[in-house]
Amino acid sequence: MSTSKPSAFWPEIDPFEMGELAVTDPHRLYWEQVGKADGEPVLFLHGGPGAGCTPTDRRFFDPEHFRVVLFDQRGCGRSTPLGELSSNTIDDLVRDIEQLRVALGIESWHVFGGSWGSTLALYYAQECPEAVRTLILRGIWLFRDEELDWWLYSVRSVLPETWEEFAGHIPQEERGDLLGAYRRRLDSSDDDVALEAARRWSSYEAACCTLLPNPDFAAHFDDPDVARSVARLETHYFATGRFEPRDLLLQRIDEIRSIPTFVVHGQYDMVCPSKNAHDLKRVWPEASYVIVPDAGHSSHEPGITEQLVAAMNRIRETGSPTLTA
Repeated sequence: MSTSKPSAFWPEIDPFEMGELAVTDPHRLYWEQVGKADGEPVLFLHGGPGAGCTPTDRRFFDPEHFRVVLFDQRGCGRSTPLGELSSNTIDDLVRDIEQLRVALGIESWHVFGGSWGSTLALYYAQECPEAVRTLILRGIWLFRDEELDWWLYSVRSVLPETWEEFAGHIPQEERGDLLGAYRRRLDSSDDDVALEAARRWSSYEAACCTLLPNPDFAAHFDDPDVARSVARLETHYFATGRFEPRDLLLQRIDEIRSIPTFVVHGQYDMVCPSKNAHDLKRVWPEASYVIVPDAGHSSHEPGITEQLVAAMNRIRETGSPTLTA
């Protein structure tokens, strides 16, 4: 049986299969599989929206036990067209996941998602509970008004210089609607204007993701394609993709209450405040929760990585990620 120190990622690994999935025109989705071809299936859902998957995302899972499916959501990563906003809603993403599951011949799978990936994982599970064996969630994002207000404005109370760099790109008279102001610039016909807005938005996110500065992590967000897709898709979803009612994910917990679920959240998460995990626990006490006391948002924070790998190891040993299984 494979063993791993739970504090460490598994070794680097290449896909054993990759491909493209044609979905709603004009979108084509990149997907890949790593690990054991006949192993226990896991779906990895990346954050953002718009961040895409990275090679590190393959490394939470024992490659001798799990068959891990990763895909870049519409408009990001290696999916095309990059930054495309048409036919790009959370319901489209759920249909994509189901199309991919059927195409790969998978009856049901464990679903692993962080940040926006936790939003999508919860919504997907509520829409298609029969397809979800377990949920492993990191950095809970429930997509409510208070969370968007925190991200756009209240971060300044903790990281004033970081926020001022972000807001300072926008003239004072437009800062009452930072979301709208950034969207206008990202949609500019002047590519330099659009790219600079994308870089400012993306670098703000990168700076907020880790408890301590992490140049390697931040470098990913410096890539122009990553910056464009993250900024365009996040502003698109924030402006047009909100739930009705706003706390829909909390209201529908009964749909998934029986799914074994593990939640890990950094105490000092500046992107998705730890109150989000507390609010989820209040309505879903049956799930398992760990608040990492010395971590921010990123899955690369050592304490969060340790908890995620340990949760997957529990699935390998017991079939469930929960702490009480």
